[in-house]
Amino acid sequence: MARARILVADDHKGIRETVVHLLNREFDVLETVNDGRALIEAVRRLHPDLCVVDVSMPIISGIEAAAKLKKNGNPPKLIFLTIHDDQDFVDEAFNAGADGYVIKGRMAADLILAVKAVLGGRTFVSAMESSKPKPSNA
Repeated sequence: MARARILVADDHKGIRETVVHLLNREFDVLETVNDGRALIEAVRRLHPDLCVVDVSMPIISGIEAAAKLKKNGNPPKLIFLTIHDDQDFVDEAFNAGADGYVIKGRMAADLILAVKAVLGGRTFVSAMESSKPKPSNA
């Protein structure tokens, strides 16, 4: 069985390197890019099965890039990898075409699970700290 082909887009080199390290064990990482415009171009050239995309990137944000890919037709599966632990960002990401949403602080635990879920036709969203009950001062 062929390994899934993945493209990684994040504006922080350290994050890109970590993602590649995590994914290379089970998947083929085709390329990494650092902005939304480069993501759109790389998708056009490489036709990946899935993209791991940062929400906040220069030139074109990950959300905008996802919406453009969706509009162009036949987009790859998309997992957003982000620091934004907020339901509004989750909603915006899925409205733009996301299939998964992983919080960077949970990347080591969640990214492989998310990729497998999304490639299997399911969605994935990391547990949100902001949705957990706040301790009371009683």
